[in-house]
Amino acid sequence: MSVPSSPNPSTAGAPPLATANHVAIAPGSTAKIRGPITVAILSIVTLGIYVLFWWYFINREMADYGRARGTKELGENPTNSVLALFPGGLILVPAIWTMVTTFQRIQAAQRLNGQTPVNGWLGFVLYLVFSPALFGYMQSGLNNAWKGVEA
Repeated sequence: MSVPSSPNPSTAGAPPLATANHVAIAPGSTAKIRGPITVAILSIVTLGIYVLFWWYFINREMADYGRARGTKELGENPTNSVLALFPGGLILVPAIWTMVTTFQRIQAAQRLNGQTPVNGWLGFVLYLVFSPALFGYMQSGLNNAWKGVEA
């Protein structure tokens, strides 16, 4: 019984396929549909460590989508957003600024798909009252934006 030593040439270099929880947003890039409640719970259970990874990935997905759509409105460098969150959060201002700009990017992604954007005032209240709920709200807005890409 022989095992092929090379990958299937018909799938080599093929763009990623959309699956149940992934959406093709640009050539060679997918966005993940995440559960908003899962995002909120993981941000609590991991004491915020999950938020750093989640923050990077949502900003990367939006930057990839923005490049595919020919706009810089959705961001360019996700690493800067994470660095503003931590360690920039130690002096507070960079963390607040990245929260605001990432929220605006989510709103822009929804507008690009012709959707009603998430409410900024509601996001502000969630941030003040219970920030893990804000992360879930942001993820629900992103999920709507990514589902609009499929259509």
